[in-house]
Amino acid sequence: MPEQIISIAIVQNEHKKLLISRRQKDQHLAGKWEFPGGKVEQGEALEVAMLRELKEEVGLTATKYSLFDSLSFQYDELHLHLNFYLVTAYQGEATSLEGQQIKWVSAAELSQYDFPKANLTVINKLL
Repeated sequence: MPEQIISIAIVQNEHKKLLISRRQKDQHLAGKWEFPGGKVEQGEALEVAMLRELKEEVGLTATKYSLFDSLSFQYDELHLHLNFYLVTAYQGEATSLEGQQIKWVSAAELSQYDFPKANLTVINKLL
């Protein structure tokens, strides 16, 4: 079974809102909401992957962050190793650089959005 290592940024702004984005039509789990992040490349450190993905997807540079949670999740066709970083300070303005819909929401509002099952444990911890 294929495995992927993923690094994810849970970006929190000064108003304690969290940045989420919607997966595009051509992506696995299309239409679901997620936190910015993506695959760790061969030989890449987990936090370096998170920093790169955050910059590529929404144009932010994390300046203060820490590992929030790591977990494994099994989909029918894929095994994921997920690494979630809580980003509490950053430079830049969040912008959709890949054509995806983005928005800032409170932790309490996360339950109103359709996230992949792999994210639900972390969302519950954020509440």
